[in-house]
Amino acid sequence: MAAQTIPGGLARFGGALLDLALPATCAGCGLEGEALCRRCGRTLRLREDLPPGVPLGLPAAMPAALAQLEWCAPFSGPVRVALHRLKYSGERRAVPRLATAMAARWRAAGAGGDLLVPVPVHAERARRRGYDQAALLAEAVSRSLGLPCRPILVRTRNTAPQFELGRRARRSNVAGAFTLRPDAGPLVGGRWPILVDDVATTGATLLACAEALYEAGAVAVSALTAARER
Repeated sequence: MAAQTIPGGLARFGGALLDLALPATCAGCGLEGEALCRRCGRTLRLREDLPPGVPLGLPAAMPAALAQLEWCAPFSGPVRVALHRLKYSGERRAVPRLATAMAARWRAAGAGGDLLVPVPVHAERARRRGYDQAALLAEAVSRSLGLPCRPILVRTRNTAPQFELGRRARRSNVAGAFTLRPDAGPLVGGRWPILVDDVATTGATLLACAEALYEAGAVAVSALTAARER
């Protein structure tokens, strides 16, 4: 949890030292070598070739503002542990495997979309953490898909973590919490952004981001996440 409390620059320097001094351990089996080994990360590939849509067992409702929502795995098991480590423990070494799976899912099921936009954390949280996990994922997905990535959204309020709230409270928590950077309008008008985040739950955060993009002239907004909560 130390990456939450030390300055960003120091956290990044400490992360680099960690990479050199301590081997990663798998979020699933605990073996040294990778933050999420190939065997434990195979859940990320289970939906890779499925057609778009919502499988049985997941809520069918999707925020009406989204043209499409795609994800790789349920928010459980090793994937959940890897994402928690990424968000709260400074363990970024699972990002390449997560992003590779996200890009593969979008190639198989994505319809439209010409610009990747990470869902931002608040600037203060990013400073304490040393990075923004959605931005790391979006940048890696961008390299794989060959689509531009632009961090044009800003979280204007340091909202309460969504996992601390009930499903009904989540939308009011993030309503109006996002805006575009002052110079971002020309990057959005007439475009089809794809929001990128680590986890989708009720979709409240994605909806709030989509509304800001539509106000700036986006013709459609989709979303891509590593996991979805049941």
